[in-house]
Amino acid sequence: MSGDTITTPHERPVTPSRAARDLGLRRSDLDLAVHLGLIRTVPDEGGGGGRRVTRSELDRVRSAEGFPDSLLARVEVVGTAEAARLLDVPAGRFTRLARLGLVVPTKWYLNRYRAVVWLYLAEELSRFAADEESVSLLNARRMPEGPRALLDAGVDLRPRNWRGRHRGFLLRQADGPWEKAGAFAAFLDPAEIGEAVPDPYERSHLNRFRPGPPVTSAPGSPAAHIAEQLMTADDADEVALLRTELTALVREAREERPAPRPTPRRAPVAPRPLAPPPRGPKAPRGLLGRLRRRPAVATTP
Repeated sequence: MSGDTITTPHERPVTPSRAARDLGLRRSDLDLAVHLGLIRTVPDEGGGGGRRVTRSELDRVRSAEGFPDSLLARVEVVGTAEAARLLDVPAGRFTRLARLGLVVPTKWYLNRYRAVVWLYLAEELSRFAADEESVSLLNARRMPEGPRALLDAGVDLRPRNWRGRHRGFLLRQADGPWEKAGAFAAFLDPAEIGEAVPDPYERSHLNRFRPGPPVTSAPGSPAAHIAEQLMTADDADEVALLRTELTALVREAREERPAPRPTPRRAPVAPRPLAPPPRGPKAPRGLLGRLRRRPAVATTP
C-alpha cells in the first residue's frame, strides 16, 4: 500500500525552467503562457514559495493540436510599431487607440532610457482588426469627437488595463483568501491598505502575500520607482474597487485562517513571603522578669 502513495521522481512537478526546456519553449514564452492561463501551475511543496508544472500538465500541453506553433501564436507579443503594421494604421493612431483602452497591453518593460515600452498580444490585435465596430476607428481620417476629447484631456488607460490583466493572473495563482487578498493589496498604496486593514497583525500577515511589480529592480532605483508607480492604482474608481474587495477578502481570511498574533506574556507571580523563624518564649515583664534575669548569687551555708 505504501508504494501507491509515494511520488516517484518522474511524477514530481518540475520548475518553470525545466518545463520550458521540456516543451521546447523560451522561458519568456512559458511565463506568458502561465500568465494567460494557458499552462497551469501548482505551488512548490518543497517550501521554495514558487510555482511548478506537473508532468500531466506538460503532457496535456504537448498533446494539443498544432503544438508548439499553436501555443507560440497565442503568446506572441508585439510593440507599438509592429502592432500598427498589423492593424495597418500609423503608429500614432495605434497609440491613441491604446490610450483609450481599446487594446490592452499584456506586459511592459523599461528600455535603456527608462521609458515604458508596452507589449500587446498579436492574437488580440488580429481579433480587434476583424471586429466590425473597429473599422471606423481604424479607417477614419480623424478620431470621432468623443474619443478625441478624452485624449485631449490626457486619458491613458494603458496602466489601469495592464493592472486589471495582471490582477487576473495573480488571482489565478492564489490558493487561499490571504493570497487573494494579497493580489488586491498589490495594487494599493500602503496608506490605502492601512485604512482598509487597520489591524496591524493582519496587515503584517497580508504583506507576506502581497506581490511586488513583475519587473525586478534595485530597491530605491529610478526603475523601481517607475515600476511601483505602474503597479499602484491612481484612479478613484479603481482604488475604491480594490479596497472593497480587499476588505471582503480579509474578512473571509480572518474567519478561515486568522492572522498569527504574539502569545500574551503572563504576568510574573510575586514570590510568597517566607515565614518568620520561630521565636522562643517571651521573657516575663515587670519585677518577676527582672529577678529572673539577675545572675544567681552564691550563698554560704
